[in-house]
Amino acid sequence: MAKIKGTVIIDEQRCKGCELCVVACPTDVLSLQAKEVNDRGYHFAYSAHPDNCIGCASCALVCPDACFTVYKITTSDNI
Repeated sequence: MAKIKGTVIIDEQRCKGCELCVVACPTDVLSLQAKEVNDRGYHFAYSAHPDNCIGCASCALVCPDACFTVYKITTSDNI
């Protein structure tokens, strides 16, 4: 049976910390950085639990600033 694995790349400097991506993520991959800010002074989104990503791209769809690039790969359980 094939498994779907995703990876999300976040442009942290473009992120304004609106948190729409965090709410939209069905697997709780994303969170806002609590202690760090980007060059614009915003607490930016980051992958808190990257292994949970399924590559659904919900984060990219809701992001008003196009900060996300999402990759999805299918892996086989047969080794």
